[in-house]
Amino acid sequence: MMRRCVSLLVGRCFGPQPPFFLAGAFTSGFGHIPSSQSSYKGSNGCVSVSDDPSCSGYMAYTTSCAGLAEPLPNDNSVSDMLVDSFGRMHTYLRISLTERCNLRCQYCMPAEGVELTPNSKLLSRNEIIRLANIFVASGVNKIRLTGGEPTIRSDIEDICSQLSGLKGLKTLAMTTNGLVLTRKLPKLKESGLNSINISLDTLVPAKFEFMTRRKGHNKVLESIDAAVDLGFRPVKVNCVVIRGVNDEEICDFVELTRDKPINVRFIEFMPFDGNVWSSKKLVSYAEMMDRVRQQFNSIKRLKDHPTDTAKNFMIDGHCGTVSFITSMTENFCAGCNRIRLLADGNFKVCLFGPSEVSLRDPLRAGIDDLGLKEIIGAAIKRKKAAHAGMFDIAKTSNRPMIHIGG
Repeated sequence: MMRRCVSLLVGRCFGPQPPFFLAGAFTSGFGHIPSSQSSYKGSNGCVSVSDDPSCSGYMAYTTSCAGLAEPLPNDNSVSDMLVDSFGRMHTYLRISLTERCNLRCQYCMPAEGVELTPNSKLLSRNEIIRLANIFVASGVNKIRLTGGEPTIRSDIEDICSQLSGLKGLKTLAMTTNGLVLTRKLPKLKESGLNSINISLDTLVPAKFEFMTRRKGHNKVLESIDAAVDLGFRPVKVNCVVIRGVNDEEICDFVELTRDKPINVRFIEFMPFDGNVWSSKKLVSYAEMMDRVRQQFNSIKRLKDHPTDTAKNFMIDGHCGTVSFITSMTENFCAGCNRIRLLADGNFKVCLFGPSEVSLRDPLRAGIDDLGLKEIIGAAIKRKKAAHAGMFDIAKTSNRPMIHIGG
């Protein structure tokens, strides 16, 4: 059988308790190509990969030759409201549905917790749908639901159903910690969810408890299997890499892509208020890539879309793919198409920028859609060409990640 249960793979790799954990090694701080698949070189020398039924319809990719540059897409259906002063079209909206979460991840929330916005000051479902409709009617074609943890909202299925019905929306995605996803995912898929990212930073249960301050490791593994079984292609697994914590597991995560249509996404550790970021804890893209290449020397670069946040790779014989999100060492600001609507109704045009503008307040004051569009357009026009360097970001006041939305 092609699929192996992720949880069984973890057990086989590590056993009940790995030696390096007993030694306290992490306490110092914080496309698809199965062997049966054909590939060929095109006229440009790039490797093309065809679909293989053994991976249940996992999409094929085409690798890029090194350094191929592409212009940003030109889409006449995108209104001027979504175009900044540098010509970037913002067609990807991330909506945080809640500040609450059933985990307490150390890179997301300080140990003492955070002050949550009162429910009365959070956007209601109707307010979320109204604002989303304005964005989609103006050219947004992808929405990602985040949190906090979006699945703890009791009306999450209704939100998905209404959002997926917006004319012009192509992708409705969600980033989740996976704790309650297994039982909710079938209904979410029926409600129009068609893309899923599941956060998992370690394959060691005891380390999971240390990093998240909660139990539930096996539930996250089960949610990954459930997403694969329900036909999500690929199932994206987000892994924030922190030196001395989980950096020794990089190649073990890559191994998860061998037999499953999983895209493991290694994320450089980023500074936010309260997460005690340090450059010493940062494992750079270059270092992560070097570690992967030493064990998987057939790794090849895929062709990235101009607006991709990730650098994408395939490995010979692997059903899934591997990606690196390099916000700290190689920013992707030039192709940025992302904007954020926070749970409290604030609008944010850059993850690392402190500037926010409230859409909730004018909405509740009775402003019409044209007025909201003017506020949104003005905020987007003020977006800078690029965010600051990582050391400047670390010194800039910004909200905790749980307030902003993952």
